[in-house]
Amino acid sequence: MLKEFKNFIMTGNVIDFAVAVIMAGAIGLVINGFVADIIMPVVGHFAGGVDFANLKMVLTEASGVEGEAGYVAENAIRWGKWINTIVNLIIVGFVMFMIVKAYNKTKAPAEEPAPAGPSEIDLLTEIRDALKK
Repeated sequence: MLKEFKNFIMTGNVIDFAVAVIMAGAIGLVINGFVADIIMPVVGHFAGGVDFANLKMVLTEASGVEGEAGYVAENAIRWGKWINTIVNLIIVGFVMFMIVKAYNKTKAPAEEPAPAGPSEIDLLTEIRDALKK
């Protein structure tokens, strides 16, 4: 059983998948940092200095002092964070599109299939015609 597990783990597909997951995590961190630290401040600047992450609709105000008995936390719909998430998704999708597009350009063009010869029916017709003569 240990030998079967070793064979399974050492196949190319599992190794490729593991590398892909690790790379996806690293790329995700880079893209999230790019969005949060570079793109969103620019978007906020052009939106009048608004930080979308702080936009919310408060349903119930907080009451009491945090950490003391009887404290009730604020209940709010944080729609600004949702906007940040949507912008992040669009940018991640665009970056992944650009990566795949660049990768596809580096791949060798597919070989054209060899021209097909006569079909079996054509060959059988030629043989029949040759036998008739």
